Amino acid sequence: QVQLVESGGGLVQAGDSLRLSCAASGRTFSTYAMGWFRQAPGKEREFVAYINWSGGSTYYADSVKGRFTISRDNAKNTVYLLMNSLKPEDTAVYHCAAKRDTIAVVIRALYDYWGQGTQVTVSS
Repeated sequence: QVQLVESGGGLVQAGDSLRLSCAASGRTFSTYAMGWFRQAPGKEREFVAYINWSGGSTYYADSVKGRFTISRDNAKNTVYLLMNSLKPEDTAVYHCAAKRDTIAVVIRALYDYWGQGTQVTVSS
């Protein structure tokens, strides 16, 4: 069992940066691949970024590539999402998620554990 708690969201202006954190409980965090997803009002939850268990492999949605960076610190049981050059269309609730394998990382249904999310609002 893994419990995930996100933090770091807030209200920012377009062009600003934010760093989200996702703290995980349990001693097996380093065996899980991690993802970030987001859900805007009236829209489906969509994939944002992925990182494998070691941090050696990452993958991004086209909409955030070059602006967002996912990283992890297994010693701290934490995964991060650094978001630069934020745009109003990045406004959403951001969720972190954990999965055992590295298959089909963009598909939310294949993640085993989810956090409650943190709100990010970008004003124009």
